[in-house]
Amino acid sequence: MAEQTLKEKTAKGLFWGGLSNGVQQVLNLVFGLILARILNASDYGMVGMLAIFSAIASTIQESGFTAALTNQKEIRHEDYNAVFWFSTLTGVLFYLILFFCAPLIAKFYGKPELIGLSRVVFLGFLFGGFGIASNAYLFKTLMVKERAKIDIVSLICSGIVGVTLALKGFAYYGLAIQTITYIGIGSLLKFIYAPWKPSFQMNWQPLKSMFGFSSKLILTNIFTQISNNIFSVVLGKFYNPQQLGFYSQGQKWMGMGHQLIGGMINGVAQPVLVEVMDDKERQVLVFRKMVRFGAFISFPAMLGLAFVAKEFVEVFLGEKWLDSVPFLQLFCIWGATGYLSQLYVNLLMTYSRSDVYLLGMILIGLLQILVVWILYPFGVFNMVIGYICVYFFSILFWHYYIKKELPIKLISICKDIAPYLVISILVFCVVDYTLKNISDIYILLIAKILFSSVLYILILLLLKSTILKEAISYLKR
Repeated sequence: MAEQTLKEKTAKGLFWGGLSNGVQQVLNLVFGLILARILNASDYGMVGMLAIFSAIASTIQESGFTAALTNQKEIRHEDYNAVFWFSTLTGVLFYLILFFCAPLIAKFYGKPELIGLSRVVFLGFLFGGFGIASNAYLFKTLMVKERAKIDIVSLICSGIVGVTLALKGFAYYGLAIQTITYIGIGSLLKFIYAPWKPSFQMNWQPLKSMFGFSSKLILTNIFTQISNNIFSVVLGKFYNPQQLGFYSQGQKWMGMGHQLIGGMINGVAQPVLVEVMDDKERQVLVFRKMVRFGAFISFPAMLGLAFVAKEFVEVFLGEKWLDSVPFLQLFCIWGATGYLSQLYVNLLMTYSRSDVYLLGMILIGLLQILVVWILYPFGVFNMVIGYICVYFFSILFWHYYIKKELPIKLISICKDIAPYLVISILVFCVVDYTLKNISDIYILLIAKILFSSVLYILILLLLKSTILKEAISYLKR
């Protein structure tokens, strides 16, 4: 009965996580296409220059408390309350600091326009801190359905605001206000939906018990954000906003697909793995099933996006964005296995191995910075290739440390993902050869998507795929 309960809980979480992320990516697609038609690469580049500052400050503000709270078997009101007041007050503090640092940021990039823009973008800290504790409660209690509704409503409202402002000529300010609208509405709705509510009795003692675990996550996530946004700094400083815009656009469309898959799995992975951690054999089975489910979705989706990248960009974004195609294709190769790295990290978190996570992200971040420094003279494209190669090395690093906690062999993981990788590549090769004589780009895009999807499902049906059967069975129920 416990097995069935966990299985149903996981399936429900994956379903609502998938539905939420699916709807979000469709909305992101619609709003993103409209904005890409209105705005140009330099508008996205201007906002992209501020990404690293927002990311690092947000990481410190969240402080790893969501993961720390999730790992606790029993949580009191005081635990959530301490996190609420810490994140809210640090939001105010960071905004004030960055508000006065805005002229320094603008001077670094040589862009005076960034003074006003950064002061708008950084308002996200004020709104974001308000919802961190509520989000932790919703995540811990697997209230995936409620989180799905919140994310969708926030995205619709912010998308409408962004498009309206872009049409009225606000350019990159429209993108900035769209972001803080999303954060603000999301935080407010999480506060409303979560049954837990804060009190004015501030007790910082619970933070001390969580800090040993979360402090390592803070340092880890800072290094993660530095490595993730190093290109934004390099391109913004040494190239131009337009080049950064092409890079950002390629990363953005890959990120939407990656978020659909990663968000679906991450929404349930840590809570479910924590629930079965007393039985290591069962935990291995649960983990490997998540690996197979991720591969079942990720390889056809992400490699498929790379397959249709040129047609997709030209049809939906316009010829002015064609320079972003190579970046999109490269990021999709990384994105196809991105979920696997996230699963490893979730498993490490269940064992409170934030020390290993910290070590890994420091090592990976330093390697990526080194690669960027070495390959900088050879152009942006080569820097991205080196950057992605470091990511594949990181999977081996995570597996090495996971093996110390659980009896999982690398060859077993390879066997879990290999069928979906091979089938996906085979499908795209067959479809590409079959449709090579079609010259109309609109027909070619539709045909590639349709034929690839049908052929992939047919092959899995012929092979009697268990994952496909279970997915269909759950959807029918």
